[in-house]
Amino acid sequence: MNIHEYQAKAVLAKYGVPVPRGGAAFNADELVAEAKELGGPVYVVKAQIHAGGRGKGGGVKVVKSLDDVKAEATRMLGMTLVTHQTGPAGKLVQRVYVEEGSDIKRELYLSIVVDRETSRVSFIASTEGGMDIEEVAHKTPEKILSLSVDPASGIQPFHGRKIAYALGLEGDQVKQGVALIQNLYKAFTTEDMAMLEINPLVVTGEGNLICLDAKVGFDSNALYRHKDIMALRDLTEEDPAEVEASKYDLNYIKLDGQIGCMVNGAGLAMATMDIIKLYGSAPANFLDVGGGATKEKVTEAFKIILSDKNVEGILVNIFGGIMRCDIIAEGVVAAAKEVKLSVPLVVRLEGTNVDLGKKIMADSGLPIISADNLADAAEKIVKAVKEAA
Repeated sequence: MNIHEYQAKAVLAKYGVPVPRGGAAFNADELVAEAKELGGPVYVVKAQIHAGGRGKGGGVKVVKSLDDVKAEATRMLGMTLVTHQTGPAGKLVQRVYVEEGSDIKRELYLSIVVDRETSRVSFIASTEGGMDIEEVAHKTPEKILSLSVDPASGIQPFHGRKIAYALGLEGDQVKQGVALIQNLYKAFTTEDMAMLEINPLVVTGEGNLICLDAKVGFDSNALYRHKDIMALRDLTEEDPAEVEASKYDLNYIKLDGQIGCMVNGAGLAMATMDIIKLYGSAPANFLDVGGGATKEKVTEAFKIILSDKNVEGILVNIFGGIMRCDIIAEGVVAAAKEVKLSVPLVVRLEGTNVDLGKKIMADSGLPIISADNLADAAEKIVKAVKEAA
C-alpha cells in the first residue's frame, strides 16, 4: 500500500526524521491557510498523487506569495497530471500540499528496501539526488552504494558513518547522517514498510540534512498491525478493480492482454502468464485467489476479470490442496452461471479430488473446456479466443 508524500513525511517525523514544515488541503483556500502558518517567504506547492516525476509534469511549483499559492493550488486541483510513472492517461489531482522553501546546497539520494536475495533490510545511497536512480544505475553505477543490515546486529553507528562518507557528508553532517540512518531504519522496521525513498535528501546552505521528498510503500500483509497506516489509504489513487479484489483477499493487477487469468499462487500465476505469451497471446491480468479458493472467491474473481472489457477468454489454472478440486469446480460452475459467461473458458485442475472436479464441470451443461496440463490449457484458450473472434 502506498501513501501520499505529505502523509509519508508525517510518519517519518514521528521518528525524528527532519522534514520541511507543511500542510495538505483539498481546496485552494485551505492551502492558503496552511501557507500562512508557514510564514514564507518561499513556498513550494505540490500536487499529491501516487507517482513520481511530478515536477516535470507541472505538479511542483516554487512561489513567493500567498496569492501565488492560491493560484497554483487552483491550477493543480482537478488537473490530470501526466508523468513517466502515470502513463499517458495520467492521474487526477485531488489534494495539494504546501511546504516551506528550502535553501538547497546539495541533492542526494537515499532509500531502504528489502533485498530479495538475502531478505535483509538494505540501504541504497547516491550522491546523484533529484533524478531517477534507475538512470544513475544505468549510466554511473559506481555512484551507488548498497549496504545490507544484518538482522542479528540491527542498525549500528558504523552503517550510518559508511553511508554518510559515501554521500560526501562532512563534520557535523556526518553526525546528522548517522542519526538519520538510524531513525529511518527504525521507522522502516517498526511500520512494516516495503520501500522508503528519500529523493532528494538535501544538504541546506546551513549544513543541515532535510528529507525534501518522501515516497513510502507498506507491506500489505502486515497492515493488520497498523490501523493508523490503514487510515491513510487513498482509494481514489488505486484501480477500482484492485480495490474490489482486496475486499475478498484477492491479489489482482490489470495488464494489457486479452486472456483473463485466475490462478492460486503467485509463482503459478507467473508461469501461466508466461506460457500464454509463448502460445501467441497476452494475459489481461494477474489474479491470485490464494490457497482458500472458495465458491464466493471464485465468483468475485470472475466478476473482476470480466469487468475488463479487453478480456476475450478466461484461463483458470488451480491446484487443489487446501481447497479441494471439487469445491473449486463448483465455484467455477456457479460463477460462470451467475455472470452469464459469454467468453471462452478453459480450466486446468490438479490436486485433491481432481476427477470429481472435472466431472462436475463436464456435467454442468456449460461450454467449459477442460485441459490436462499448463501447455494444453494455454494452447486451448488461445485457440478458442481466435475461433470466437
